[in-house]
Amino acid sequence: MHDQPKYQPLERSTFFLDQQASRSPVAGTVPRGQLRDDALLYTGKVDGQDALLFPFRIDETVMARGQERFNIYCSPCHGRTGLGDGMVVRRGYRRPPSFAEERLRQAAIGHFFDVMTNGFGAMPDYAAQIKPADRWAIAAYVRALQLSAHATLTDVPPAERERLDVR
Repeated sequence: MHDQPKYQPLERSTFFLDQQASRSPVAGTVPRGQLRDDALLYTGKVDGQDALLFPFRIDETVMARGQERFNIYCSPCHGRTGLGDGMVVRRGYRRPPSFAEERLRQAAIGHFFDVMTNGFGAMPDYAAQIKPADRWAIAAYVRALQLSAHATLTDVPPAERERLDVR
């Protein structure tokens, strides 16, 4: 079975007139699941710049999914609060920047999507592990972590303040 007759991609072929084993797709063919016609959704960019807006509405379901995916993929390095104090950092891995830093608080939301997609510095890319919609959900959750890191008591709705143990 290991030595069966077959052509490898881009190998020469005597069977076809153009002598190429690889065949061109039929004109107009679109591979299933590969169209990626929404540049914002798949790249996090608009006209080559990091996007300022999300490609879809962010609601409680998206935020819950973002928190779940963040806790799975991001918290080992970034920590559950996004301060860069995750478990692997405590064991000697290079510390990532805190999401509460002003530089990252001012960063466009597309920046976070792009970093998850392509990696940056010591951070590897997660494009193969995390689908685009989940990367956007994580970016939304990161933005929530950034807001919570600088929140004050006045930011808490009055109905929720009484639940807090504030003295």
